[in-house]
Amino acid sequence: MWDYSDKVLDHFHHPRNVGTLENPDGVGEVGAIACGDALKLMFKLGPDGKIADVKFQTFGCASAIASSSALTEMIKGMTLEEASKVTNADIAAYLGGLPEQKMHCSVMGMEALEAAIHNYRTGDCTVRELKDDPLVCTCFNVHESEILQAIRVNHLTTVEDVTNFTKAGGACGKCKGEIQKILDREAGRSETPVAAQPVGATDEKKPMTQFQKMKKIEEVIEAEVRPMLRRDGGDLEIVDIQGDKVIVAFRGHCAGCIAANFTKNGLVQKKLRDAISKDIVVEVV
Repeated sequence: MWDYSDKVLDHFHHPRNVGTLENPDGVGEVGAIACGDALKLMFKLGPDGKIADVKFQTFGCASAIASSSALTEMIKGMTLEEASKVTNADIAAYLGGLPEQKMHCSVMGMEALEAAIHNYRTGDCTVRELKDDPLVCTCFNVHESEILQAIRVNHLTTVEDVTNFTKAGGACGKCKGEIQKILDREAGRSETPVAAQPVGATDEKKPMTQFQKMKKIEEVIEAEVRPMLRRDGGDLEIVDIQGDKVIVAFRGHCAGCIAANFTKNGLVQKKLRDAISKDIVVEVV
């Protein structure tokens, strides 16, 4: 039996924003019933350009329903620019975590949102050109671009990770060799020494001073972390910043929450590492 958080169970048993919208501004459809999971997401914008209403229809397990429900609650009131930055890790963190084998459900939500925003901006119903996007997993209809996105967004390193996040390789297993090749190519690309790169190809940035780093940490917490915590009645306080160590204290509903460790790693630490440095370490007191 899966170890679901109370919030996952709540969104599964009492899903929010189920249904359809008349004349939606954007519609995104991902997955397929034949593959076990499918999601249709649609939204309408208000006069201020923010998402005023959002609905979904999904076919899938408890995690799929909960992830879709949570996503609709998260993006209400956001601009499309803000919504486009929501990742599957954000969805999982909002729910207090998901079992590793069910992370693909949060990825499906992220992809449906991307497709809906793309549909609004271009009128197209598909985000990628399939003729230029090799099909890797025929069992679950997973293309190379989907695997690459999951690897890059979630820092995946093993075939098992890819299966958990995309379902690719989870049936007959014939595509596992190709998945490993994709992982190897990505690992080689990230480890290419600077000296081997063409002149002018480096993206080396001048190191931040400690003061600049502290200000940046405060900005990321204020703009990207605190709003997500407050939606669920939580908050956090920066207690101290010691080099790359950020010491925080959770407040409100986050204090003593059973999912606090996932929130620390999957939300707070990830946001800071993505925006500032992969060496950032978050500790909770």
